[in-house]
This record gives sequence, C-alpha cells and structure tokens, in this order.
Amino acid sequence: MPDTLRIATVNVNGIRAAVRKGMLAWLDVAAPDVLALQEVRATDEQLRTALPGWHIVADEALAKGRAGVAIATRAPVLSVRARLEADELDSAGRWIEAEVPLGTDRLTVVSAYVPTGEADTPKQDHKWAFLDAMAQRMSQLNAVGALALIMGDLNVGHRELDIRNWRGNRKKAGFLPRERAYFDRFFAPAGSPVECVDGTTGTGLGWVDVGRRFHGDVDGPYTWWAMRGRAFDNDTGWRIDYHVATPALAERVRDYRIDRAESWDTRWSDHAPVVVDYAVGA
Repeated sequence: MPDTLRIATVNVNGIRAAVRKGMLAWLDVAAPDVLALQEVRATDEQLRTALPGWHIVADEALAKGRAGVAIATRAPVLSVRARLEADELDSAGRWIEAEVPLGTDRLTVVSAYVPTGEADTPKQDHKWAFLDAMAQRMSQLNAVGALALIMGDLNVGHRELDIRNWRGNRKKAGFLPRERAYFDRFFAPAGSPVECVDGTTGTGLGWVDVGRRFHGDVDGPYTWWAMRGRAFDNDTGWRIDYHVATPALAERVRDYRIDRAESWDTRWSDHAPVVVDYAVGA
C-alpha cells in the first residue's frame, strides 16, 4: 500500500480547452490519485471523453457552458453527495462531495467553486449566500477526528499575503473585508471567538489552510494570474485555490506544491494546480 495519497485541485477554465493545451501531459507527470476540478464547462460525457481511465463524479451547472465541478479518482469512490442544501441557493456546478479510501480510513473530499461575485450587485448577494451555506456545511463536516478536505477555487484571497496587488483590490470582490472575515472564521480554532478583519466577532470553525501552514507568512505562492498584460511573467497573482483540511487530516500533510507553468505560453489554464501528499496512516 502506498504511504501517501496524492490529491490535486485545479480550475481548468474549461476541461476540453485544458486538454487541448496540454493538461494530460501534466497529469502523467503529477500522477495524482484524486483530482478536484472546477469550471469544467462540459457535460458528463464530454468530461469522461476528456479524461479516459478515471472514475469521475460530477455536477454540472444549470447554465450550459458555465461553472461545473468534478472529482476524478483512480479508485472508485465510496459515496457521493452533490450540492449544498440551502433554501433558494443555486449551488449546481459549484459543490460536490465524495468519500474515498485513505488506507483503512474514509476521507471526504469536496470540489468547490465559490462564485466570483461583484461588489454591491446581485452577484455578490449570491456569493454571500453561498459562503453562508458553505460555512454551515463545514461545521457539519468538522467533527472531532474527522478526515475531510475542501478543495477548489474559493475566489477569496484571505490575507494581504495572498494577493500581490492587495491595496488596489480592497473594494473589489475577492478581497472585500466581509469575504475575508468568512475565512477568519474558517481557520480560527473551533469554538473560539475570533476578531475578524471586517470588525465583526465570529466563532472559529477549526479548519486548516494547508498552503498557508506549509509555507508560513510569505507572499503567495500564488495560484491564479490574469491572462491580460504581464501578470504571469511578473508574478502579479492571487492565491485563491485552496486545500482546506480538518485538523486530523492536516496533520497528515507530507508535501505541498503549486505546479506553476514554466512560461506564459505553456499554461493550459489561468490557474495552477495545487498538489498535496497526505499520509495514508495516522
């Protein structure tokens, strides 16, 4: 039995386009056991054609050609649960859970694609509702000793370290104080009061930002760069793609990396994959 389970997440910006541009070559080298995908923008049939040989569970968006999340695994999943249960919230194509084996244990993995939002518009209202439902589900998943992992494009830079040009984005979706306050609560110790960046006081949910714990207080490392200008070449990026783990799972992290492309013209998505190895045994 392997000592670790390699789990990767990436926003593919359209699975068919990503495959045309070289995603399969990356998959061969990276060799993940579990792969969370966001912004798939494809039907189930198109997704399975793009990724032959994988076991795939997916949730399409209601609007054709938009969003879409999936989990691809080398071994069959044990169970699947799609969407967030919240009144009047369309989470189709943005949240899917699967249970996978982690040695003799069972691990819940989530592929999540939080709405981008737009400050002071109905799009941002949808983002608030999604984050509320996400926080509720996170509370349910983080039982004592639970092994659970939420991955994906969460479309929020939590701290100033997570965005190169944070000063210019303080009033824009993705770095609004209220958005960042959700993440203050996500990552504070479970049940403890936390003073949030927006001036509110909340209660910690006890999850772990694996990337920040692994790298410490450094700029980035970033996972998304705008296609325009020279953002990628200048590393003017955002860290918005996460592995968010329960404490018991976070203790099993053995390696963490961001597979940043060698050059702008070799990118197959505007996001870079985030790849983490988790120990199979405690």
